[in-house]
Amino acid sequence: MPRKFFRRYAPSHQQVRNHPRLRMFGALLCDPNLWHLNRRSVSGAFFVGLFWAFIPIPVQMLASVGSAILLRVNLPISLVLVWITNPITIPPIFYINYLVGSWLLQTPPVPDFELTMSWIAQSMAIIWQPLIAGSLVMGLLVGGIGFTSVRLIWRLHLVNYLKRRAERRRMRKRLPDLPPS
Repeated sequence: MPRKFFRRYAPSHQQVRNHPRLRMFGALLCDPNLWHLNRRSVSGAFFVGLFWAFIPIPVQMLASVGSAILLRVNLPISLVLVWITNPITIPPIFYINYLVGSWLLQTPPVPDFELTMSWIAQSMAIIWQPLIAGSLVMGLLVGGIGFTSVRLIWRLHLVNYLKRRAERRRMRKRLPDLPPS
């Protein structure tokens, strides 16, 4: 089930290879490990994609693709997960990152925090340390949760599949007249 689910929703390797911003990776995109759908590859892709989604840099997609190539995890999944941060979700995610960073660095949060580009540009000298610290911590935390969740769900699915298969075999031994399924 997990493999079919990811295969249905992940972009094809041709779509990713032909993306104008990703052509710079050239032959590196031909590595078959970047396209495999197995527990190691998918869980690693979840970590990479979710980690970079929480880092406030303008080239999140390129960082995700580079990390996926370096770690040899599923590239399309890591690329798609970066899109969690989009114009709608960026303000609350980065504000939470900022609050976490303020808490970690034990600095009081700015009381008149605004999510406008002009305010952020003017206040970057004050908010950059808590924002980066919180983003790194939240990226590692959410990436780790995604990694662990995929591993756990994949494992539970496999255990259930093996139990069902063993039960079908036991039933066939009891009822030899049934055709094999």
